Formats: sequence, C-alpha cells, structure tokens
Amino acid sequence: MRWMRTLGLIMVVLLGIALTGCGAAGPEEEQPSAGSAGGQFPVTIKTAFGDVTVPERPQRVVALGWGDAETALSLGVQPVGAADWLPVGGDGVPPWIPADKRYTTPPKMLGTMEVDMESVAALQPDLILDTRASGDKERYNLLNRLGVPVVSIPEGGESYLTTWDQQLDMVGKALGKQAEAAQQKADLEAKFQQAAAAHPQWAGKTVAVGAKMVGSYGAYVNGGSRLEFLQRLGFRQSPAVQQVAGKDFFVNVSPERMDLFNADLTMMFPIGLAASEIDRDQHFQSVPSVRDGRAVVLHDEQATQAFSAGTAAGMSYAVDKVVPLIEQAQR
Repeated sequence: MRWMRTLGLIMVVLLGIALTGCGAAGPEEEQPSAGSAGGQFPVTIKTAFGDVTVPERPQRVVALGWGDAETALSLGVQPVGAADWLPVGGDGVPPWIPADKRYTTPPKMLGTMEVDMESVAALQPDLILDTRASGDKERYNLLNRLGVPVVSIPEGGESYLTTWDQQLDMVGKALGKQAEAAQQKADLEAKFQQAAAAHPQWAGKTVAVGAKMVGSYGAYVNGGSRLEFLQRLGFRQSPAVQQVAGKDFFVNVSPERMDLFNADLTMMFPIGLAASEIDRDQHFQSVPSVRDGRAVVLHDEQATQAFSAGTAAGMSYAVDKVVPLIEQAQR
C-alpha cells in the first residue's frame, strides 16, 4: 500500500496546481532535426524552455519526470537515476514492464517531487529527462546548471499534463529510439482501435471517472490520461462533470453532489485507502448508475497503477485489465 500513500500525497499536491488548459503541442507537430532519422545524433527537441539539443547518444540518463524512467526502460534504455513516482519496488519498475526490459543494475533513487540535486549531480548524467513534471522555472534552472541537456515539459505544455504520446516522442528522440517509440505508439493505438471496434455499443456513451481519497471524492475532467483512455474506447466525458470543471484537471465532489458520478458508466478507484471503502460507502452506492450495476471500482492495485500512470506501457496493460471490467458493467 506504500505506492497508494505516495500517490495520495502527489494527488494532494497536484490538486493545488492551477492549470490553464491543455494546449501542449502534439508530438506530430514537432519536426525532427537534421540527422535525427533512425536514431542519429544530434537531435533537437522543443521544450517549454526552448530547443534542447542532445549532441550524441546518451550513456548516463537520469529520469525525473512522472513516467520518464518507465518510458526509457520500455525503449530499452536503463536510467542510472530515477524518481520513484509509483513506488512498486526498490527500483520503481512497474509490473507491466517485461522482464527483458528491467534493470540489470538498479538505479539511484532520487525522490519523487522533491529531487536531491546533489545526488543527481553525483551521477554525472549526460541527459536529464523531466518531460512530465511541474514545468517550474526554478527547478529547470537548477537542473540546467549541471551543464547537460534537460528535456523538460513540451513547448506550450502545462504542469504534469504531458500526454503519453508526447512523452514517448520526446523520450524516444532524446534517446535515439525514435523507431522503437513509433512502433510502441502504433501498437497502443491499434490496441485501442481494436478494443473500440469490438464494443461499438460504447460509442457516445457518457462516463464519469473519479477517485475516493480519505474523507473526500473527486472527479476528473477533460485533459488527463484517465479520460483519454476511456474516450479512445468510445466513451465521452459526462457533460455534468465537465460543466463544473475549473482550471484544474480534477474537481472535488461533495456528498451532496454525488449525482455528478451518474453516467452510462461510472469508474472509480481509491487513492490512499482500500477499494472496499468505496464499495461500502453509502454515498457512492446511492448513485443511480452504481445501483444499476453500471460502475467499475478498480480493486486490483496493478490495474489501478497502470490506469493512473498515463504512460504508453501502462495504458497498454490497463487495456488488458480494465476493458473486461467495463464489459461486465455494460452488459
């Protein structure tokens, strides 16, 4: 349960971050630099802090952004240092990373949101990945003082809202793994398309996605990976939830407004508590879609992690685990 407590802390912090939209440029908008085809260097990557050039294939990668280490591993590159965003083991490797892509030498773990800069410097990195992070200028300046390329959030991006395909594109380019990243992207898109095609009855149905934390509920609004996951399966965001959206990617839901979770499909998962607390919560059980059996509560910790990770590998794993649960709820 340690990962859930950490994720709960992260959520509390992220809920206080004011977001002004999701205008991050898509990976298809980024033009490869000269010589970047086929993993050749140098490569240039557009970030919120300007163009960053990686002069040669990096050998000592430090991965700090949410999902950066996982994405590097999925592309066959083992970071020497990593931030443990979803602590599921001593080296922070999620269970959906296959055995042949795991660390042969465990990385130096560097904290989560607050990174030990001295430890980063001691690793003598030649590339720092921070693609899904706060985008804070002070943080960037501290990392940039190390004198190595820092690949931060995308140009025009927002705090922690780098999409899975933007992250895959940026990390793949920085590591010289463009072909592998493109294949991974194509595989995931095909997987979503196959799942959607197998369930045409889901097209246009409304979905409300939420989380229960200690003492409160919250609902996700457009712009995050959880809703994108369900939208790729054909669902659309509940207009009732989106109508109360503010600048954040998440809105608090009081016991008096649990009706917001009523939709053709209601999906809920726990943060910092057991899923059974959702099952026995009378407020949740009072929602019409829940009473009618049109709700999915994620009990499996690995499925919850994958659904929340917002990485290409995590989403692929979540398709396998979550789609059958939706099938049961939509019979």
